[in-house]
Amino acid sequence: MTPVPTLHRHDVAVVGARAAGAATAMLLARVGHDVVVLDRARFPSDTLSTHSIDRSGVVQLDRWGLLDDVLDSGTPAIRSVTFHLPGESMTRTVKDRAGVDHLVAPRRHILDPLLADAAAGAGATLAFGATVTAVTRDLTGRATGVTGHDDRGRPIAVDARVVIGADGLRSRVAREVGAPVVESRPPSGATHYAYVAGLPWDGIEFFLAEGALTGVFPTHGGEACVWICVPESTAAAARRANGSPAAAFDALIARYAPALAARLRAGHRTSPVRSAVRLPNQARAASGRGWALVGDAGYHRDPITGHGISDAFRDADLLATALDRGLRRELPIDEALASFGLERDAARREIFDITCALSSFPPVPEFVALQQRLSVAIEAEAAALAARPFPRALAA
Repeated sequence: MTPVPTLHRHDVAVVGARAAGAATAMLLARVGHDVVVLDRARFPSDTLSTHSIDRSGVVQLDRWGLLDDVLDSGTPAIRSVTFHLPGESMTRTVKDRAGVDHLVAPRRHILDPLLADAAAGAGATLAFGATVTAVTRDLTGRATGVTGHDDRGRPIAVDARVVIGADGLRSRVAREVGAPVVESRPPSGATHYAYVAGLPWDGIEFFLAEGALTGVFPTHGGEACVWICVPESTAAAARRANGSPAAAFDALIARYAPALAARLRAGHRTSPVRSAVRLPNQARAASGRGWALVGDAGYHRDPITGHGISDAFRDADLLATALDRGLRRELPIDEALASFGLERDAARREIFDITCALSSFPPVPEFVALQQRLSVAIEAEAAALAARPFPRALAA
């Protein structure tokens, strides 16, 4: 006989406990809402990620009282960014703006548990090893909760006023509620990365060549994430010519960033090469009747701009602020969720357009101009986030 699941009731059920889900749960719990977070993984665990956090994301960590915890975990404060262009290099100090004077690039197996712990510390209930298989609905089609099972096969059932999908690009929640893709651009790029130790890393570095962008993000343990973005066709040709992912990665860096390749010979790789090809540039509807999507579940773009975590933090803030008003009956919940969708779409627009343009790998002068536009857009976003008021007791 299949056991009958115990029904748990909460204000909000968040599916996914990584950057977007944990941040949303933390913010809602801090203002007194009853939140449960379910994730099939058990932390600490890694995930595919560029894991660089630019100024707008660092502003959020600072606003939420978590930036010191990130630094205390051992991730270095990054205070310089160097751009290597054909024939010249430029190093710039990260200026003190919007309340922060450095960037960070923490590993996800460290950042995600830190955020989950902050959510739990705020009062959210965390359920790890919990796989959600369905979103429940009432007779009108409104989302009313989730069902699934734990990692021992025991059934799980949660009743909630709102279901939030923070379960990544292939979101089960998005499929269950039928969230449509409202904007899509052709995927074209391929990204490969690995971790390298044994070398000094002074700051973030970008190496721009015709048809490629290569980079270095210093991270925990004296390591750096070394990555390269190229068109899909270039990546496929490198794999055919070199066989293994590691050999293709080395060949691509030697071709497009030879100065970096020479430096890397003095270090040693500490991880396999991970790859992502033809990742979509798309936005799904952000909300519907009793549900919302945040993070990659709702909006995904090519990793060439490394803005995913910062997007997740921004949208967690927008969603928590809007939903707080609905849960307190200041306005109808679905109206609050719809307002989040409008804000999210306005907030993502410019960087989404720039990302899509960069991932088409235009000629170097145009690529540089787009990077300059990106820098301006990120600074504007950081300033806007720093100026956001804390609704009620949103501060720690």
